[in-house]
Amino acid sequence: MVRVTVWNENRHEQKNPVVKEIYPQGIHGTIAAFLEEEGFPTRKATLDQEEHGLTEEVLQETDVLVWWGHLAHDEVKDEIVAKVKERVLDGMGLIVLHSGHFSKIFKTLMGTSCDLKWREADDKERLWVVEPSHPITEGISEFIELEREEMYGEHFDIPAPDELIFTSWFEGGEVFRSGCTYKRGNGKVFYFRPGHETYPTYYNKEIQRVIKNAVQWAKPVDRKRPVYGNAKPLERIAVKK
Repeated sequence: MVRVTVWNENRHEQKNPVVKEIYPQGIHGTIAAFLEEEGFPTRKATLDQEEHGLTEEVLQETDVLVWWGHLAHDEVKDEIVAKVKERVLDGMGLIVLHSGHFSKIFKTLMGTSCDLKWREADDKERLWVVEPSHPITEGISEFIELEREEMYGEHFDIPAPDELIFTSWFEGGEVFRSGCTYKRGNGKVFYFRPGHETYPTYYNKEIQRVIKNAVQWAKPVDRKRPVYGNAKPLERIAVKK
């Protein structure tokens, strides 16, 4: 069984009554609830917990980490980011949602600014499936349509994805690479764009299905991380005269 930890900075819910009304249990609580319904053992972690809720024990017991952040990226301690990065390289899956594109962990793993264009104007969003054979798109039709969402637009300063799963079109005319996969060490990373805090996006059944599929896709492969550095020969090296 895939063990999931849903991490959320949990700041909008405390500061903004609109967000509190939409997500009374927090964004992390809403995501954790539908993952639990799917049968994934799921725990929640937030920024203000000790070690941001990501202790060594929690990370070792996490197969896939789901990450949502926005207001407080800079408050995430570098030593916690380093531990999460090592777990990803060891094989833990990482799903980064919406404004998590600016999180320290995503920028560290991407090695770029991860910057983009944005607009809050109640744009309609249509997420087109551009890799229909991918397991993350299982159960999804040709596109997902969201009546209102925050716009993210190109250029999105990320490395070229290993796989591009979704491309978004917005009512204002912009497009965006909204579903991107990467391999980092033994781990797999999925960035999924929708999920602005003032819209009920995470109640959408198709968005939920994508995240559930992504958790299953990102689960660790049962193998040890490669050994690096100076290596002894596997065979006897003949002395050449």
